[in-house]
Amino acid sequence: MTDWIEFERWPDCKSMERPGIVFEVTNGDQTLLTGCAVLLPLPSDWVVHPLRFRAVPQPRPRHSSPIPEPVDR
Repeated sequence: MTDWIEFERWPDCKSMERPGIVFEVTNGDQTLLTGCAVLLPLPSDWVVHPLRFRAVPQPRPRHSSPIPEPVDR
């Protein structure tokens, strides 16, 4: 993980993009994991603007359990 960067530098995220890296954006109360989008679409429940961000490893995908076989009726 890297140190937190002030959100005013968010347009610089393009130069920080790397395979397997996403960005953790926070407004102090809430956190969002996202790729670099200069015009960052924020969740509708965010009432406070983002304050800072940092590059973090992309989480590994979680796989669900297999679908059970159908029950013969």
